[in-house]
Amino acid sequence: MSINPNAQIEITAFAWVPEFAHGLVRDLRARWALEEAGLDYRVRLLGQERPDGYLKQHPFDQVPFFDDGVVQIFETGAIVQYIGEKSETLLPRDPQGKYRAIQWTYAALNSVEPAVQQRVLLDAFYGDQEWARLRKPSADEFARLKLRRVSDRLADNDWLEGDRFTIGDLMMVTVLRLAARGELLSETPNLIDYVKRGEARPAFQRALQDQLAVFREHEPQGEAA
Repeated sequence: MSINPNAQIEITAFAWVPEFAHGLVRDLRARWALEEAGLDYRVRLLGQERPDGYLKQHPFDQVPFFDDGVVQIFETGAIVQYIGEKSETLLPRDPQGKYRAIQWTYAALNSVEPAVQQRVLLDAFYGDQEWARLRKPSADEFARLKLRRVSDRLADNDWLEGDRFTIGDLMMVTVLRLAARGELLSETPNLIDYVKRGEARPAFQRALQDQLAVFREHEPQGEAA
């Protein structure tokens, strides 16, 4: 399954972002989940000027916004969980397995991503500022602490709950890709391998290439290297 202009499911995505954000924009999470679940979807592209009424759909003016004609939601955690409930490929049906997968989506978004994102942003946007230089050591240690906890729990398993890939892994891998971009995984080699396993999944590759193709198509003149 893949992008289909006639699909009932629609997600929003940015038509273009700067190169440093390629592969990190959060519609990738929804795309990946839809690919894993085998669900066709279409994409509504947004430019810098948002369409009228978009804030009523996504109050934070971001992407993705999900609409399948029945449910309209924003926030990737909610979107991925909803998609998971449509596919046992992503979300086990037994209560224990289901909610253990869901707990890892919350862990990725609440326990890991804020620490990782804060550290990466210090370099990406404030690297030349003195306050950022002073903040980096403590931010680095805090992010690495969170990553070590995930590493210890993963141990030598393929996925967070053993040998079964779930929405928890999908969300955690996307967060750890940001950590990898910020060179924060050097002390946790099992997380490096974990990210590689996630990125090697055919559904991830399809989702990533579809996102990157949009950015290439809409690249402003003069932005190309």
